[in-house]
Amino acid sequence: MSKRLLAGWKVRLGLAVFAFFCVLALAGPWVTDHLLHQSPTALDLNAVSSPPSAKHLLGTTASGHDVLAQVITGARESMIAGLVASVLGTFIAVVIGVTAGLAGGIVDSALTGLTNVFLTMPSFALIFVISGYTQGSGPVTIGVIIGVFGWAGGTRALRSQTLSLRSRDFVHAMRMLGESRWRLAMVEVLPHLTGWISAMFLTGFIGGVLAESGLAFLGVSSTSTVSWGVMISEAQQGNALIGGMWWWFAPPGLCIALLGASVALINFAVDEISDPRLRDANRLLVKRAGDARRAKEREQEEERGQERDQDAGRAQEVSHA
Repeated sequence: MSKRLLAGWKVRLGLAVFAFFCVLALAGPWVTDHLLHQSPTALDLNAVSSPPSAKHLLGTTASGHDVLAQVITGARESMIAGLVASVLGTFIAVVIGVTAGLAGGIVDSALTGLTNVFLTMPSFALIFVISGYTQGSGPVTIGVIIGVFGWAGGTRALRSQTLSLRSRDFVHAMRMLGESRWRLAMVEVLPHLTGWISAMFLTGFIGGVLAESGLAFLGVSSTSTVSWGVMISEAQQGNALIGGMWWWFAPPGLCIALLGASVALINFAVDEISDPRLRDANRLLVKRAGDARRAKEREQEEERGQERDQDAGRAQEVSHA
C-alpha cells in the first residue's frame, strides 16, 4: 500500500510540504533563536513596518516584530490545535460510528440521534463562545473544544460503511464462529475502514487549523504568544492591506493555504487507494490514454507509409521519363 501511496507526484509533493511544516513546528524555537537570532516577541523600533531586508527576511509589523519569526512560531501553535482537534474528533467518530453500525437496534438509534443533534448545532458559534471563556489557555484546550464539536460528519460516514461491512459474508462467518463484537470491530471492521479514517483524520487536522485561525482572527486567541490567525488579525487591525504591507498578512495566509493544499493532495491519494471506484476510473483513463496514443502512432505510421509510396511512385515516373 505504501508503494501505491507514493506512486504519484501529487502525493509526494503533498507529503513533502506537510513534512516541512511539521519540522518547522517542532524545530521552530531552535530556528528562531539559533539561525534567525530573532524572537517573535522582540521589538525593533528602528525597523517599524519595514519591508523584507537582510536583517528581517520577511519584514516587520507595525510594532517592529519580525514577521518570519512570528510565522515560524505560529506554525507550532496552529498545528498543535489542529492535531489535538483531529485526534479527538477522529477517535469519537470511530467509536460512535463503528459501535452504531455493529450494534444496531436501539443503540444505533440512540447514537444516530446524538450524531444528528451535533450535526444540527451551530458548532462554530458554540466553539467561539466556549473559547472565549478559556481564552489564553493554550492550543491544546482550543483543539479539544474544536474536536468535541467536529466529529459528527465523519461518524455518519463510518456508520454507513460499517453497516455495509456488517452484511458481508466474512462478518457473518465470524459471528457464526462466536467472535465477540469487540474483536469483530478491531480485527475485521477497522482494517477495512483505514482509508476512511485516515482521510477523516487529515480533514479534521486542516479543519482544526482553520478553526483555530478563524477564532484567533475574531479575537479569541488560544495562546498568549502568536499563531497564524493572530498574525492575520493584527495585520487587519493595523490596516496592513490598505498600507500596502503585504509582507505582514501574506506569509501566514500563504502558510495556511499551502498546508491545506498538502492535506488535499494526500487525501486524494488515500481516496484513490481506498475507493475501488476511483481505482477503476484511473485504470480506465490510463487505458483510454494508451489506446489514443497507439491509435495516433498507427495514423502517423500510415501517413509515413503513404509518403514513401508517393516518393517511390515519383521516382519511377522520373526513371521512365
